[in-house]
Amino acid sequence: MLLWVSVLVLAPISGQFAPVSKPVISLQPPWTVIFEGQAVTLTCHVAEDKKWYRWYLGTKILREIPSNTLQVQDSGEYKCEIQGSPQSDGVSLTFSPAELILQAPSSVFEGDSLTLTCQEKPGLSLKTRTLYKNDNKLIDLGKKSSFHINHAGLKDNGEYRCFGSETHGRAFSSDAVRIQIQELLQASLLWGLLGFFSPELFPRPILRANPSSPNPGEPVILTCETQLAPQKSDVRLWFQFFRDYRHLGSGWKGSLRTSIPSVVGNEDPSHYWCEAKTVSSRVRKSSQKLQLPVRIPVSRPVLTLSPPGPRAVEGDRLMLSCQAQRGSPRILYQFYRGDVPLGSSSAPSAGGDSFSVTLTAEHSGTYFCTADNGFGPQRSDPKSLSVTVPASRPVLTLRAPRTRAVVGDMVELRCEAQRGSPPILYRFYHEDVILGSNWAPSGGGVSLNLSLTAEHSGNYACEADNGLGAQHSEETSLSVTVPVSHPVLTLRVPRAQAVVGDVVELRCEAQSGSPPIRYRFYHEDVTLGSNSAPSGGGASFNLSLTAERSGNYSCEADNGLGAQRSKTVLLSVTVPASRPVLTLRTPGTRAMVGDMVELRCEAQSGSPPILYRFYHEDIILGSSSAPSGGGVSFNLSLTAERSGNYSCEADNGLGAQRSEAVTLSVTGLTGSRSGPVATGVAGGLLSVAGLVVMALLLYCRLPRRAGGRLTSDPARSPSDSDSQEPTYYNVPGWLELQPVDSNVNPKAGDVMYSEVRIQQGNRHAAASNSAFGLLRTYLPSHGPATSQQPSRPRPSSVIYSQVKVASPPVSTAPRS
Repeated sequence: MLLWVSVLVLAPISGQFAPVSKPVISLQPPWTVIFEGQAVTLTCHVAEDKKWYRWYLGTKILREIPSNTLQVQDSGEYKCEIQGSPQSDGVSLTFSPAELILQAPSSVFEGDSLTLTCQEKPGLSLKTRTLYKNDNKLIDLGKKSSFHINHAGLKDNGEYRCFGSETHGRAFSSDAVRIQIQELLQASLLWGLLGFFSPELFPRPILRANPSSPNPGEPVILTCETQLAPQKSDVRLWFQFFRDYRHLGSGWKGSLRTSIPSVVGNEDPSHYWCEAKTVSSRVRKSSQKLQLPVRIPVSRPVLTLSPPGPRAVEGDRLMLSCQAQRGSPRILYQFYRGDVPLGSSSAPSAGGDSFSVTLTAEHSGTYFCTADNGFGPQRSDPKSLSVTVPASRPVLTLRAPRTRAVVGDMVELRCEAQRGSPPILYRFYHEDVILGSNWAPSGGGVSLNLSLTAEHSGNYACEADNGLGAQHSEETSLSVTVPVSHPVLTLRVPRAQAVVGDVVELRCEAQSGSPPIRYRFYHEDVTLGSNSAPSGGGASFNLSLTAERSGNYSCEADNGLGAQRSKTVLLSVTVPASRPVLTLRTPGTRAMVGDMVELRCEAQSGSPPILYRFYHEDIILGSSSAPSGGGVSFNLSLTAERSGNYSCEADNGLGAQRSEAVTLSVTGLTGSRSGPVATGVAGGLLSVAGLVVMALLLYCRLPRRAGGRLTSDPARSPSDSDSQEPTYYNVPGWLELQPVDSNVNPKAGDVMYSEVRIQQGNRHAAASNSAFGLLRTYLPSHGPATSQQPSRPRPSSVIYSQVKVASPPVSTAPRS
C-alpha cells in the first residue's frame, strides 16, 4: 500500500467523475519558516517515478531535473509539475532574518499531534520564552523551545506568536504563524459537495479485479486501492470486501483472493465493492460497485476499410472498423498494418470498435485486426490498401555543359517530383509550348535533352502528373548565348570615289550573335578603334581619310565566345592633284628661235592617272597622261611667235589644277607668221638664195681677173654697188627641215618646191632685189606662201630645190 495521499481534482470521463492525481510537496525539515541561510529540501511525491520534474518559484520555472527533490534557500511559493499531470498545490517558505521565529508544520489534520517550536537564531541565548495565541498568552515555555498538542482539533485553530528575552533584558518577537486544523470526514464531504477535494487523509478507494472478466469458477484477486498523504504515512487503514452486501473478507492488506460463481439462466452477475477506514473509524470510505459478468469467447472479427476500395489517396481519412459477432465484453480490439500495431481500443459492449488514421505514403500495405476478451485473440482476414501519393510540385533543373548556354550546346532539362506514386508523366514546356514528355514508371525524375538554338532563350517549366492532378514547377529562365557570326564590313563614302578629306563610315555588323557585341576595326591589321553594341546589331566607326588610309580594311566581332573577323575590303583613297609646277628647259641661257625647249609639268601629289595639258597664252599646245603618277614633258621648237606666257594643268578627275604662268622670251630673226613650216621653208630658201648670190659674185669677178671688165650700169655708181650689194657669209648648206618633238611621231610630209630665178638684164636691179624676193614657194597642202613675191621676170634661169616638209605637231597652237 502506498504511504502518501494524492491531492485530487475532478475530470469528466464517460459521463462520470474520475480522479486525476496531481503531485504533493513535502518538506524536510517540515517547517515553513526557517532562518535565513538555512536550506529546505522539497520532495515532489507521485505514484511512480517520472522522467522529469519541473519546479516553479511563483510563476517562473525554476528548474527541470530528473530527480524529485530540490534544495532551496529563497522565500516564496514553490510548486512542482510532472509529465502528464497538473501542478501541485503551492507550499510557501519564509527564510527569515529575524532573531526569533516560530516554526510549525505546513498542514495539520484533525487528531494529529501538533508541535510548535520557538527557535532563536544561533548564537542568541534566551532566558525566557512565551507562546501567544490570538495575542493572548498561552504558556510560559521558560527555557524550553517546543510546545506539543497531542490531538489537534478545531479548537486549536488560530494565530500563534512567540516572545523571548535575554538575561540582560533585550526582548524579541517572532512573526505570527496561522494554524488551520484540517477536518478529516467533514472537510471531505464539504469539498465533495462543492465539486472539489480538499486535502484529506485518503481518497475514496477503487476496487479492481484481476482478471477483470474472469471465467465462471476462475479465481480472481480483488484489490481495494487508495493512497495516504505523506504527512500521514503512519496511519493504518482497515479494508473489507463485499459481494452483494455479503462480507467476503477483511484485513490490513488491500487485496482479497476469491472465485467467481457461475451465472445461472438470466441471473444478473454479482456486484462487488470494498471499504477502507481508520482504526478509530472516524474516517470510513467505500468504493463504487463492480460487476463481474460471465464471459463468452469472441468470434473471428471482420475488418472493414472506409472508404472502400484497394486505392486511397494520401491525406484521406481512413476508418478501420473491427467487429466480432459474438463475445462477452469487454473486448479489446487491436489494429495492425503488417505486423506493426497501429492502436487499440476496448469495446465495453457489443458492436465492435473503430480506428481512424490520416493516410500517408507509408500507410500502404496489408491491414488486419484482432479481438480479444480474455480467451485469446482472434484475427481477421487481411485487407490490402495502396495509398496513392499525389505528385508534389516538381523541380526543374537545367544542366548546361558550361556556365553560359551557347547555341549548339546540349542542355539537359531534369524534372523531378520529390514525392508521388508512380507512374508519373512529366511534360516539359518552353514559354507554355510543350517540348516533349516522358514517363517515370518507377518514380523519380526524367530528363529531356535539347540542342540549343537562338530561339530557345526564354522561360522553361515542367509538369508532373500521376493522375491525381498535374503539378507545375516554377519557371526557370534560360538565356541562350549566340556566338557572333562573321561580320560584314561596309565602307560608306560620300561620293563614288574616296577622296582625301572625306569622312568614311566603317560599318561592321554581325547578322547573328547575342549582345553585347564588341566590334574592332582594323586597317592593314592595325587597330583603328572599337565600339560596343549593347543591344546587338552593328556599330560604326568614322574615319577622316588621308592618303595613307588606302589599303585593306577589316573588322572583328566578339561577344565573349570567340572573335570573328570579316573579309577584307579594299579602299583606294584618291588624292586630288595638287597645283602643278611648270618648268621650261632651254639649251642656252636665252631662248633662241629654232631652239628646242622642254616644257616639264609635274604635280607633287595626286592619284594617277593624271592628265597634263600645256598652254601658251591660254591656248592649248597639247596634252599627255602620266598613268603611274609623276610629271610629263612637252618639247617645242621655238619660233619668234613662241614668246609669251606658258602654263600647264594637272587633272586626275577631281578638279583640274593650273600652274602659275611662266614667261618665255624668244630672241632672233622674225619669219613669216605662217607657222613653223613656213619658218623652216624660209630658212631653206634663204640658204639657197645665199648660194645663188655667191655664185653670181664669183661670176662677176672672174672676167676681171682675166683682164676684162663688165659694163657697168650707168645708173649705178661703184659706191652704190658696193653699198647696196649684200654680202653673205657662212651660208649654210641645204637643211632638211624636220621639227623634233618627243610627244609627236613625225610623218613623211608633202614636197615643197622652191623656184629661184636669176634675171639676165640689169645686174643692179637683180642685186637690189632681196634674195627673198626671188623665192616663190609652193606648198601643195597649204597653197602659196602668204608673203608677197615679186613678179617673175622672164627669161631667167630656174633652180629647183626639193625640200621635205614634216607635218606640223598636233600640239602646236593654230596659225595666226
